Amino acid sequence: MADESSSDADPFSTASSPGRARDPLTSSPNRDLPPFEDESELLGDDDADQEEEEEGENLFGDDIERDYQAIPALDTYEDVGLDTSEYSDMSETQRREAEREIRDREREEGVRAGRMRRGLIYDDSDDDDGRPARKRRLAERAAEGGVAEDEEEMIESIENLEDMKGHSVREWVTMLGPKTEIKHRFKNFLRTFVDDKGHNVYREKIRQMVEGNKESLIIDYNMFASMEQVLAYFLPEAPAEMLINLDEAAKEVVFSMYPNYERIAKSIHVRISNLPLIEEIRSLRQLHLNQMIRTNGVVTSVTGVLPQLSVIRFDCNKCSFILGPFYQTQNTEIKPGSCPECQSQGPFEINMEQTIYKNYQRITIQESPGKVPAGRLPRSKDAILLDDLVDSCKPGDEIELTGIYHNNYDGSLNTANGFPVFATVIQANYITKKDDKTAVASLTDEDIKAIVALSKDERIAERIFASMAPSIYGHEDIKRALGLAIFGGEAKNPGQKHKVRGDINVLICGDPGTAKSQFLKYLEKTAPRVVFATGQGASAVGLTAYVQRNPVSKEWTLEAGALVLADKGVCLIDEFDKMNDADRTSIHEAMEQQSISISKAGIVTSLQARCTIIAAANPIGGRYDPSLTFSENVNLTEPILSRFDVLCVVRDTVDSVQDERLARFVVGSHIKHHPHATEDQEELPQRQLGDSKIEPVPQELLRKYITYAKEKVRPKLHQMDQDKIAKMYSELRRESMATGSIPITVRHIESMIRMSEAHARIHLRDYVNEDDVNMAIRVMLESFISTQKFSVMRTMRKTFARYLSFRKDNNELLLFILKQLAQDQIAFHRNRYGTDMEQVEISEKDLADKARQINIHNLTSFYQSEIFEANHFTHDTKRKVIIHVI
Repeated sequence: MADESSSDADPFSTASSPGRARDPLTSSPNRDLPPFEDESELLGDDDADQEEEEEGENLFGDDIERDYQAIPALDTYEDVGLDTSEYSDMSETQRREAEREIRDREREEGVRAGRMRRGLIYDDSDDDDGRPARKRRLAERAAEGGVAEDEEEMIESIENLEDMKGHSVREWVTMLGPKTEIKHRFKNFLRTFVDDKGHNVYREKIRQMVEGNKESLIIDYNMFASMEQVLAYFLPEAPAEMLINLDEAAKEVVFSMYPNYERIAKSIHVRISNLPLIEEIRSLRQLHLNQMIRTNGVVTSVTGVLPQLSVIRFDCNKCSFILGPFYQTQNTEIKPGSCPECQSQGPFEINMEQTIYKNYQRITIQESPGKVPAGRLPRSKDAILLDDLVDSCKPGDEIELTGIYHNNYDGSLNTANGFPVFATVIQANYITKKDDKTAVASLTDEDIKAIVALSKDERIAERIFASMAPSIYGHEDIKRALGLAIFGGEAKNPGQKHKVRGDINVLICGDPGTAKSQFLKYLEKTAPRVVFATGQGASAVGLTAYVQRNPVSKEWTLEAGALVLADKGVCLIDEFDKMNDADRTSIHEAMEQQSISISKAGIVTSLQARCTIIAAANPIGGRYDPSLTFSENVNLTEPILSRFDVLCVVRDTVDSVQDERLARFVVGSHIKHHPHATEDQEELPQRQLGDSKIEPVPQELLRKYITYAKEKVRPKLHQMDQDKIAKMYSELRRESMATGSIPITVRHIESMIRMSEAHARIHLRDYVNEDDVNMAIRVMLESFISTQKFSVMRTMRKTFARYLSFRKDNNELLLFILKQLAQDQIAFHRNRYGTDMEQVEISEKDLADKARQINIHNLTSFYQSEIFEANHFTHDTKRKVIIHVI
C-alpha cells in the first residue's frame, strides 16, 4: 500500500525508507524497469542475476525455505488515511448479518423498481448466504449437460429477455439463458394464472386433461398474451422452437402435480387456441413460412394413420453395436456414417424394439364453398396431424386449423417447373370443428337479448317469411316454404337404430323468369353452411363422394362431394331437371336416409349427408301447362318427388294489376339500390307496395336468429293434435288417388310433423302447439293443390278452404274471392257477347255470401283498406255494388 504519511512527500517518489514498503504498481515513470518488477528486488535481494531471472523463480531445493521467511515490512497494514476512531471491530456473525440486511434491501429496491435483479429468481431467503445455493444449482446444471456460464447469461431478467442482442428470434429462443427463462415464465404462468372470478384456469385444465388420459394442454393465446407479452411475441415468430420449450415446461408442471402420470403419457403437447389473426388459404405466401398461422376450410380427404419415425436406433450388422439415438426431423433423413465400435461403414438395420414412432396422418383442407371468390377455383392445402391430433376430423368437417406453415422439397414440382420450387404444408398444432355451437358462442349478450325480444312478437313467423328474399316481389308460398326449410325440424334416432331425418326438402318448379334461381342465390348468402351446385355441371360422384388414388402414397383416398360438404347445412341444386337420371338416382339415399354409401376400390363405407336439399327445376318444354298434372309437367320420377316435403309451383299468370305493381316494385328496387340513391328514394319501393304492413327483420339479425334457433331450440311433440294430422293425411290420400297428380305417401305425414316443428322453432318454443300444426297443414295443402290440374284446383280449394284460411289476412282472402267473382263475370261476358268489358260490377250480396263461408262477417274494414283501392276496386254504397275498372 502506498505511503501517505507526509503531506509533502511525492506519492510517486522513488525514495524508500526501511519502514515503508513500496507498491510495485506505483513505480516512477522515469524508471527503465517494467511496471511489474521482479520479486527479488521487492525482497531486497541484490544477488539475483540475469540468468536466474530468465529461468524463473526456483521454488524447490534450498530456496523453498526462503519463501516462508517472515517479512515484517509487508506483513503489517498501514493506518494512514483510515479513520478507525468511530468503528469497533466486527465479529464474523455481525458481518454476515450486515451482508444479509444489505441483500434484503437490494431485493426490495429491485421489486419496487419493477425489474428482477440478477440471481433473484433462485435466491433462497431462508439461507444465510444465497451464494452457495446458487453455485450449487449452477453446478447441477453443468452436470446435467448445461454450460457453466456466467450467472448473468444463465438467468435472464424481464428487461433483457426481449433484448435479443442482435440475434434473430429463432436463434435467441434456442440459447440456454433465454430458454431457461422462457420455461420458467411459462411454468409460472400455468401455476399462477387466474381469471376474472379468481379461478386458477390451467390447474383445472391440467386436472381435466389427466382425468381424460390426454396429452394435449390447450392454451388460450389471449390469456397467454395478457400475462406474458414477450413470450406471446416470440411464439408466432419462432413457433417450432418455442413449442419445444413450452412442451418441456408443461411436461415438468404436469408431472410435478401428478408424478405417476408419466406412466400414461410420455410427453405433453401445448396447443395454442384463439390465435388472433385468421389467414385464408388463398392468402398464404412466403411471408408466412415457418410462422404460426390460423386458417379455416373444409376437410376433403384424409389418409390413414401411419407410424412416423421419431427417435431411431440402428444395429451394426458386423459387431451388433446399437447406434443412436438419432432424432428424425420432418424434412431430412438421418443415417449413421460409421459404427463407433468397429468403424465399419455399414450396413445398418433399424432396431425395431428401441426405435420410437409417433402417429402421422395427412389431410387436405379446401376453402369453404361460401368463401371462394366468384369465378375462382377453390384452393386447397395439405396439413400434417401428429400424435393425438390424428383422426380428429373427417371428410366434410369444416375446421379451424392452427399450425406452423412449413415448406419441404418436392422433386416432382421441380421436374414440372424446371427450377427449385418448394411444396408447402401446415404442421397442425390445434384443430377445432366449426359447428353451430361455435357460431352461437360468437353471439354477444346484446344479440341474444335482441333475438329473445324478437321472438316475443306474435307475428314473428310472418315477419321472417316476409324477410326471405325481400328484393323479390310476391311468391309468399315459396318464401314460407324456404323459411321453414332453413329452420328445419328435429331429427330422431330411436335406440340408434332407425334414423328419421329432420331436414325439409323443397322443390321449386315453374315458368322461366319467376326468380327461382334468385331464391337459391339469396339462400346461399343467408343460410349457414351452404353448398351451391347446378344440375348440368354436377355429376353423381361430384354430389356424393368419389375415390381417387393419392399420387404420393399410392393408396386410395375418399374425396367428399357437395352433399357431404354441406353436412348440417343446405345444399342448393339449380337446374335439377337437367341432371342425368343416373346422377339423380345417386342422391335418393342422401335425401331420405341422409347418408351416402360408397363401395369402390376396396373402400366400403358410409358418409354423413345431413343436409336440407332445395332444388329448382324447369318444366318440360320450358313453360308450365296448367291443364296437365305436376308429374306430367316435370321430367322427374315418383320416388324422387316423394322425397320432397314441399313442392312449389310458380306460374307466370297475366294479371294487369299485379303486373303493374310488380313493375313498379322492380323499378323502385333499382332506384333504391343505386350507389348514389338518397334516403327518400330508398323508401320508394315500400311506399309503392302500400299493402305490406308486416315489418321485415334486418338480414344481419335474421342470420343470428336462425343460428340461435337451430342450436338452442328442440321442439317436442307431446302437445300436438294427432287426430288432425291423421284425418288430413287420409283426405289427401283419397284426393291424390282420384286426381293422380302427385303420390301422397307416409313421408308426407313426417313432412307435416317436420314443418310444425320448424314453425315452433321460429317462435323459439320447446313444444308444438295447434297453431304450428295448422300452419304445417296449410303449407302441405297449398303445395298439394298447386300441383293439380287447373280444373281440379278450384274444387279442391273449396274442399279445404277452412285449412287454407289459417293465419291468412282477412283482406287477402276477401280480395282473392272478389277477384274470382270479377273473373267469372268477365269470362261470362266474353263467352256471351264476344267482347271484353271495360268495367265490372259485382253485387255486395254475392261477396258477403262468399265471405260468410269462411267465417268473415264484417266487410267494412275491407272496403276501406289500401289493398282494396290499390287493386282498382271502388265501393258504391248507394247501389250496393263493387266496381272494378279494367
